[in-house]
Amino acid sequence: MSMLINPYVFGAIALPMHIAVAHEITPYVSAYPFSAGFGTKYANPAATFAGTGRGVAFTADGANVAVAHQTTPFISTYPWAAGFGSKYANPAALPNGNCHAVTFTNDGTRIAVAYAGGPYVSAYPFSSGFGTKYANPSTAPTGQGNGVAFTNSGAHIAVAHDNAPRISVYPFSSGFGTKYANPSPALPWHAQASTFTISGSSIAIAHNTTPYLSVYAFSSGFGSKYANPAVLPTATGSGVAFTSDGANIGLAQTLSPYISVYPFSSGFGTKYANPSTLPGTYGYGVAFTLDNANIAVAHIDTPFVSAYPFSAGFGTKYANPSVLPTGNGRAVAFLN
Repeated sequence: MSMLINPYVFGAIALPMHIAVAHEITPYVSAYPFSAGFGTKYANPAATFAGTGRGVAFTADGANVAVAHQTTPFISTYPWAAGFGSKYANPAALPNGNCHAVTFTNDGTRIAVAYAGGPYVSAYPFSSGFGTKYANPSTAPTGQGNGVAFTNSGAHIAVAHDNAPRISVYPFSSGFGTKYANPSPALPWHAQASTFTISGSSIAIAHNTTPYLSVYAFSSGFGSKYANPAVLPTATGSGVAFTSDGANIGLAQTLSPYISVYPFSSGFGTKYANPSTLPGTYGYGVAFTLDNANIAVAHIDTPFVSAYPFSAGFGTKYANPSVLPTGNGRAVAFLN
């Protein structure tokens, strides 16, 4: 069983903070040190890949980074040590189409990807590279995989996808277990992303039609849906994240203000005021630092990634990185 790893003091070593952005246009991923703003961009990976970066994730111990992308091999992973190391070998069984999302278990021993072709999700053991792919779930998601998330314990995995039921969740232990019953009420349209609280007691799903963000209680299956927020997001939810304490939830969305954040405690609180300087158009991805003191949004239009201090609301936007990502931001991740 995995435990919550605090990467600030992993082992006895305090780790520095980093931020990575998956984006359109080569090199398709950009990474920076981060401390009250962006530092000098790290060198691009020596072994690059072709196609838009769609998802990015670090292992919690800071040892590895993965990028989900369009075009074969669809997933690329690298050792990480304040920069990209030599690319690991591709998995023997590649994902079946453009990858849209990637996630690691908290202990870094398993990796999962969501992608365009059936079975729409694949998971692998991971230890300095890919192990043999786990068997596909016996009941696969019903459409394109858009997002994937493990619970902190690694005991459950959620796939946000096109087509009803739009969210599929499975127990996970050395592979996929029997799919849990669908949530009730059902999601209204395609799911784009999902995430769990660290406790695993709630699951949030970003989706294409109102209310754009749905949250359910979770305990080895879906519980009751929480009431919608009083002030709804304005458009399609594309990315979703909880703070590590579960006290706030952020949604990247496709229309202004492009990011919405709410207090969350067994339901939505009053929406925080929008940031005074909005991200560029069409928010795609959102992430909080583990200490909950910063939030970042990957988005269309320069600067392609925007970051803010966060403490019960948005602070003044940090200066843009001196070397910007080269294209529209599609996903963002912090290593704390």
